[in-house]
Amino acid sequence: MRLRSARWLGGDDEVALSHRVALRLTEADRDRPVIGIADTSSALNPCNASLAELVADVEQGIRDGGGVPARFPVMSLGEDLMKPSAMLYRNLVAMELEETIRANPLDGVVFLANCDKSVPAALLAAASADVASLLLIGGSRAAPLFEGKPLGAGTDLWRALDERRSGAMNDRRWEHLERSLRCAGPGACNTMGTASSMAVVTELLGMSVPGSSGVPTGSPQLRRIAHQTGALVVRQALDGRTPTQRMTQAAWDNAVRALAAIGGSTNAVIHLAAVAGRTGLYGDLMRMDRLWRDVPLLVDVEPCGAQLVAAFAAAGGVPALARALGALLDGDAVAGDGRSWARLAAEAPEVSAVIRGPHDPVSAAPTLAAVFGTLAPDGAVIKVAAASPALLRHRGRAVVFDDYDTMRVRLDDEAAGITADDVIIIRGCGPRGTPGMPEWGMAPIPKRLLGQGVRDMLRVSDGRMSGTSFGTVVLHVAPESAAGGALGRVRDGDLIDFDLARRRLDVLVDPAELASRPVPPPAASVHLRGWPRLYRDHVQQAPQGADLDFLTAPTPASRRFVEPTVGRS
Repeated sequence: MRLRSARWLGGDDEVALSHRVALRLTEADRDRPVIGIADTSSALNPCNASLAELVADVEQGIRDGGGVPARFPVMSLGEDLMKPSAMLYRNLVAMELEETIRANPLDGVVFLANCDKSVPAALLAAASADVASLLLIGGSRAAPLFEGKPLGAGTDLWRALDERRSGAMNDRRWEHLERSLRCAGPGACNTMGTASSMAVVTELLGMSVPGSSGVPTGSPQLRRIAHQTGALVVRQALDGRTPTQRMTQAAWDNAVRALAAIGGSTNAVIHLAAVAGRTGLYGDLMRMDRLWRDVPLLVDVEPCGAQLVAAFAAAGGVPALARALGALLDGDAVAGDGRSWARLAAEAPEVSAVIRGPHDPVSAAPTLAAVFGTLAPDGAVIKVAAASPALLRHRGRAVVFDDYDTMRVRLDDEAAGITADDVIIIRGCGPRGTPGMPEWGMAPIPKRLLGQGVRDMLRVSDGRMSGTSFGTVVLHVAPESAAGGALGRVRDGDLIDFDLARRRLDVLVDPAELASRPVPPPAASVHLRGWPRLYRDHVQQAPQGADLDFLTAPTPASRRFVEPTVGRS
């Protein structure tokens, strides 16, 4: 098979010569696949900081497989520091990756990724560029002890925040918590947050080495996976195997079902929709809800379970999960190493205390659900496994917030008179609203109510919440407020009716009156030039994956990756 890089490197004219010199190719290298290593390591992103340590192993795997490695830097998307959210930049990094591949003599790519948005950015780029590629996920961080208990990243912080706001955690314990969290080191959150959820999704899409999800950062096992990933991409390049040959409808459906089985992040719902949009697959919320309905929670990992994600990896990881799911998965779909999931499941460990079977689940189906109604005509999402059963059928008075800062102040204002039966509405934080769809959906419980023992309330938002979060929170309401959605017309005191069994979310206001109410304009942005301006003008709604409208593919045939003209620059 003629390699893509041959268009740059083949021949004896001055152009080909200069290209070979630029890559420092020897005579022995001239006919070998050139494999890019997309490096997202950064000191600004602790989840991805240790990826740089894996580059040498990936390079050696590429060389041992018969290829030529070529590392290149990529913008890193870290959840901890980026404001208003790393989600604002997911599509930008996907474009950066796609264009770097298009413009350079790369026959394949190993995408180094770990933090929440770096993984889906790589998946979107892989789908659009469609050259041989796999993701190398950087692993989960260690779990330091706090008061004798291993700390679950994110999840235990939210619990501690409730304690602190209620007065049960003093300043000394709060400072001790901070010191403990600093001891965790690099790596992704060690709970089933967005990073771990996306690692599982990536495996089932056939875009990473099977068994790699949840492996501890810095472990010898991860180094072996890094080497294997490099060698596999060389083989894919030589065999002409591309991501969209593996990211099929069956693989996508498997990933959606697995997300439910692990009690995964609602953020992954948006990313899966975006993958479907890039590949021309069917990926609407109604399809997702149908796939979720009979999938129970099988993985006992926080925030919906009790263990940490390293226990999931030790119990056999995704191959063991595939075995546990059995007929709920399509075994003909192909993993990243070319084996079918049926074969991987047959060779995987049997069910355990961490990865249960469907007849002994952690909790019953559904663990995720999509709801529709007058408040969410195009849909919304809830993580049922993390919600309070008593709130899954609830009617309450709306308490509306249009910005985050006002919400944090007014929630604790006793004069506001907020009760446990009220429904907290946080709007203006959808894809266009901030812009960037920050994780503001899980509003804190008011201090006064925390002091009374209240730990959950129904919350409704057009924004997102962290995958490490928990509570009865309906998210990604579409259309969002900033796009003229009904959520923008809700007023304090309106009755909100939520009925999970019927998959309904409604505002009990006369339709004519609701339609007559003005929608508040989007909040003025302090930074609306360059990328944020392009993003706000072209971003789609959450059910379409919050991708840019000019990057999606209605059908596979309409997805075109145009090769550049290769000549003198």
